[in-house]
Amino acid sequence: MSRLILVLGDQLSTGVAALKAADKARDVVVMAEVAEEGSYVPHHPKKIAFILAAMRKFAARLRADGWTVAYSELDDTDNSQSIVGELLRRADQHGASEVIATRPGEYRLIAALEECPLTVRLLEDDRFIASHKEFEAWAKGRKALRMEYFYREMRRKTGLLMEGDKPAGDKWNYDHDNRKPAPDDVDFGGPMQFTPDEEVEAVLDLVERRFGNHFGDLRPFWFATDQGQARRALAHFVAHALPKFGDFQDAMLADNRFLYHAVIGLYINVGLLDPLEVCRAVEQAWKDGDAPINAAEGFIRQIIGWREYVRGIYFHEGPEYPRRNGLNHQRKLPDFFWGAETRMRCVSKAVEQTGAEAYAHHIQRLMVTGNFALLAGLDPGEVSEWYLAVYADAFEWVEAPNVVGMSQFADGGVIASKPYVSSGAYINRMSDYCKGCHYKVSVKTGAGACPFNLLYWHFLDRHRDRFSNNARMGNMYRTWDRMDDTKRATVIEEADAFLERMSQGKLV
Repeated sequence: MSRLILVLGDQLSTGVAALKAADKARDVVVMAEVAEEGSYVPHHPKKIAFILAAMRKFAARLRADGWTVAYSELDDTDNSQSIVGELLRRADQHGASEVIATRPGEYRLIAALEECPLTVRLLEDDRFIASHKEFEAWAKGRKALRMEYFYREMRRKTGLLMEGDKPAGDKWNYDHDNRKPAPDDVDFGGPMQFTPDEEVEAVLDLVERRFGNHFGDLRPFWFATDQGQARRALAHFVAHALPKFGDFQDAMLADNRFLYHAVIGLYINVGLLDPLEVCRAVEQAWKDGDAPINAAEGFIRQIIGWREYVRGIYFHEGPEYPRRNGLNHQRKLPDFFWGAETRMRCVSKAVEQTGAEAYAHHIQRLMVTGNFALLAGLDPGEVSEWYLAVYADAFEWVEAPNVVGMSQFADGGVIASKPYVSSGAYINRMSDYCKGCHYKVSVKTGAGACPFNLLYWHFLDRHRDRFSNNARMGNMYRTWDRMDDTKRATVIEEADAFLERMSQGKLV
């Protein structure tokens, strides 16, 4: 009797656990495009198109390799429009009662498969460097689960940038060298872009029909949609952008959406690129003298350090983690996160870029949109859903810890030792967003005062009981306390007025 081998849209690797456990001669691979997965949050049209196109090409690759593939396209008349529904339909067609699946990266889907009437065997997703067991062993007994120490374990395990038992260059982390402000000129034309072929164009037409009302621009569409294209995109980045990636990875420019960033996280997260393959290519560039160590280390840390760490946190903390709200923030997500007008040029530019590309780099996410959301007291559940919806690389296992933990401090400090908040000064230092803005970053109160300046002190004031004893925040509270009473009162009053106008949907 055949078994069903489920392959999800973010499991497009021939080495994925379910395929490794399957028998090509008798088992049936099930892949399904279903409305449920495209709409449980309003995913960016580019994200949906990317996943569907990559799925179709991967299914064709499996068939060419001799697999039997039962593939459900979104517009198939018999499509039940849910993963479990398609498993039940295919089980009836093929006389199968057992399903082998690689454990999904989202509790919602794990629960659905565990409740499926068929016998479902979930295998650990071993495309990651650290297994769940390894992460739990590392986390056990620790008072604080800090990424830096986990990252060192991953360096030792992989041997990446290691010289015997010591880190290359005698330093584990070169982050201090990677904080240069935006350069005057960028001599990199951006990530490699691919012209849609016939198959991709068909997917774009489908997405336009079915999800055209979702936030974001579907066209022009330029993502890689198969492994060969993704590997070309990686090689292009390593050769042309990696040397300056480290220096300018935190910088932001209003008229340059990519600077020296790779934009390959989406390819890794769906399986078109293997994380170790990526890291070894970057390490080799350093070994060959084609990239400095601060660039290579900074990039590798994002993958074997941060990416592995947040996945470990997601499964360590459990199904309720994405819904945590440790600071009890309740304010609704304002319409300008969905493209409505705002006078804040930094937020406007970050959202505009997000709508156009389904992409923004980590500092735009953390220190512009995320920083604003935290300062303004936006509901972290709504903020988290927004990030999950609008970015092509976003899947809950990676998105929730980054937003709920790192960005919004809603997990109470599991990930971050302090909230990542800043006034407008940081944004001004790292970008050109403040030039030409309606607000003036140098103005602290009164007409034209930058909202980030007002909201920064407002945040510290309203959460004083929580953070005043935090060793990393003491200086800022002392600065606040040195202000005269009138100035403090003015800051709070003007911040309250700004938040009220925003909540009423007025232009801010």
